[in-house]
Amino acid sequence: MLKKRFFKTKTEADITFEFACDTNNALMSDDTVELFADFNDWQALPMKYIKKDKVFRTKIRLPENKQFHFRYLINSNEWHNDHKADLYLPNSFGTDNSVVSTLRTA
Repeated sequence: MLKKRFFKTKTEADITFEFACDTNNALMSDDTVELFADFNDWQALPMKYIKKDKVFRTKIRLPENKQFHFRYLINSNEWHNDHKADLYLPNSFGTDNSVVSTLRTA
C-alpha cells in the first residue's frame, strides 16, 4: 500500500511503502521484505516490521511530478507488486513493475 504526503513549500513528496502481513501470503515478523526501485538503482532497501500494524514499512522522500518503478522482494526469493500501486508497467523480465506517481493533484 502506498501513502503520499506533499509539502506546501517543497517540490518533494513523502511516500510510505507498506507490505502487509495477512493470511494470503502468511508473512511473519521474522520474514524479510525489501523494497527495490529505480530511484535507488534497484538496490535492496530493507523494510521494518511494524508489529502494531502487522506491516513492513519504509518511507522515502521523492521528487514531485515523476513516476518510479518498484517491487517488493520477500525472503530473498519471491517478488511481489503493490496491490495499491498507481500503475503497472511491463519490465524486461516478462512481469510487471509497480509504479508510484508523485504528480501533485489539486
